Amino acid sequence: MSERSVSRAKQEKRWYTVHAPEQFDREVLGETPADEPDKVYGRTIETTLGDLTNTASENNTKLTFKITDVGSDSAYTDFVEHSLTRDYLRSLVRRGASKIEAYVTVLTTDDYRVQIQPVAFTTKKADASQEKAIREKMVEMVEEAAEERTFDDLIDGVVEGRLSSAIYGEAKPIYPLRRVEIQKTTLEAHPEEVAEEQATAVDVDEEDVAADD
Repeated sequence: MSERSVSRAKQEKRWYTVHAPEQFDREVLGETPADEPDKVYGRTIETTLGDLTNTASENNTKLTFKITDVGSDSAYTDFVEHSLTRDYLRSLVRRGASKIEAYVTVLTTDDYRVQIQPVAFTTKKADASQEKAIREKMVEMVEEAAEERTFDDLIDGVVEGRLSSAIYGEAKPIYPLRRVEIQKTTLEAHPEEVAEEQATAVDVDEEDVAADD
């Protein structure tokens, strides 16, 4: 075999079928090429919930996955981020009404750290104390949801709209609401990363105590 043939063989790329995580039924997200399996790791795939469920009305929900495992001709992903499109969020804004946002970082029962961003839209303009009370209720309910759920269950509740519906039901007595959504959900750290951070924090605390002594 000539050197040119060897070089061409080395550069030949294989296509890997990319699958969503198990909680999304391992749906096919598409294909990605690579000349070596190691080069597939870490690639991100963005799709919509509508594409996964064949439901056009859910195309305003974007999902991002990262490839974390590679087989002979398949690549498997983990959830990274959920977000609503800007156009959809913009369509919910009304003049003379309030838009109330919160940013909540939580730890699930299986030690995934997640940031969740709920947003509430009122029917009319709420005053500052009402907006504060609604924001506090959103934070409280997101924290309670994480305390009771695994990572997969929490993400299911966000993507399927159960968490936003629960917040709506609890917050609307404070002031009339038109809509509550989870506008963004981001995986910040896996359990092993959280454990490493906690171990580092303990070491730092022990060093501080020793220094004080």
